[in-house]
Amino acid sequence: MGQALAHGIVSAGAVKADSLGIVEVSEPLRVELQKRFPASVVSAKPIPASSTLLAVKPGDVERIATSLGDDQKQKVLTIVAGVSTAALEVWLGGRPPVIRAMPNTPSMLGLGMTALCGGRYVGSKDIEWAKSLMSAVGKVVVVKETQIDAVTAVSGSGPAYVFLLAEAMIESAVREGLSWDLAKELVNQTIHGAGAMLSDSSLSPTELRQNVTSPGGTTAAAVAQLEESAIRSAVARAIASARERSAEITAELFKH
Repeated sequence: MGQALAHGIVSAGAVKADSLGIVEVSEPLRVELQKRFPASVVSAKPIPASSTLLAVKPGDVERIATSLGDDQKQKVLTIVAGVSTAALEVWLGGRPPVIRAMPNTPSMLGLGMTALCGGRYVGSKDIEWAKSLMSAVGKVVVVKETQIDAVTAVSGSGPAYVFLLAEAMIESAVREGLSWDLAKELVNQTIHGAGAMLSDSSLSPTELRQNVTSPGGTTAAAVAQLEESAIRSAVARAIASARERSAEITAELFKH
């Protein structure tokens, strides 16, 4: 995700390539990153910076945050799951502006959905700075930090729900006699087109569904079966479980 963000930020012109510094402790990855970002500085150690984007494993955040100098924490944007702005503020010391972001995997295609929330010392200019970066890889909304677990459950984990639906549709199509390749093409393009309609249409999901569901038709029969199988309850339970697990992960990270 860090590489995807760096690529999107540079491609969109939010940051010039020669103003971007990338820190990576793995030598093989540094070599790869230097090839991908030839105009940028790629280093094994923290380098001077006016702002910092943290895209590391949760278990590494405390060590990295406490190693940053004053110049590197003038603005800090983190995409690390489960790490609160309050925790980062303590580790960074002082009154650092910390903005927490929850992007999702379509960000790698520039089609992401990111939610931002600010810590105690964040001003409107800091939020606008974070929005300018994350907008390079998709759409951005600003939420309260108390909503981040729910956001994680909906948009952060959401692509997996769509992929699971695609799996089920392909498997069912194969059982109905279609080849796997044909089923995959049909399902992938159907989901792609339906997603575009959801994004571009002024109609609600309910209205879009009703428009394609003729009384007594094939779609009506299929939708009735999904409703009988309690699809809405299943989705509600899935999102609630993801939200609860997001909160548990945060608690586990900081139980010491």
